[in-house]
Amino acid sequence: MGNRLSRIYTKTGDDGTTGLGDGTRVAKDSARVSAYGTVDEANSAIGLLLATPLPGPQADAIATLLTTIQHQLFDLGGELCIPGHAAIQDTDVTALEAQLDAFNDPLPPLKDFILPGGGEAAARCHLARTIVRRAERETVTLSHHDSVRPEAIRYLNRLSDLLFVLARVLARDSGNGEVLWKHERRK
Repeated sequence: MGNRLSRIYTKTGDDGTTGLGDGTRVAKDSARVSAYGTVDEANSAIGLLLATPLPGPQADAIATLLTTIQHQLFDLGGELCIPGHAAIQDTDVTALEAQLDAFNDPLPPLKDFILPGGGEAAARCHLARTIVRRAERETVTLSHHDSVRPEAIRYLNRLSDLLFVLARVLARDSGNGEVLWKHERRK
């Protein structure tokens, strides 16, 4: 582990640049900084979800899973911050897929689109999902002109799917139910 900051402000970013994990300085609005910054934002949104009581019999399992995901998102942020660094592995993606299947299998098939909502925990989960989708888009943008490992993009893609399923579980377990899009409301 590198040096830890004893002071929070360094003034080195006052010129609109920031230091990557390898010491390289880049513009704060670069695609790389946007990608790992949005991963950090997604991690914060999951923290916000964990700060509210999770409903239902699976609450502890969901909280444990989300905490593991927070650690992996921190790892992913490091991977994106240090060009050439590898932190997310195929096994991380496979583990998300296993959790996705386990939480999705008991749910009824979708017949309509779902609006974000269904109780506080479910709504927070939907917010985290949309931020992860943005992190995925920004990581793909980065990959168009810089090296990004495919595991990073796959991880974000599966994570957004998992958060969608967890939002469904949380909405049902809260007693609020899923909020269905009423496509015929304008007829």
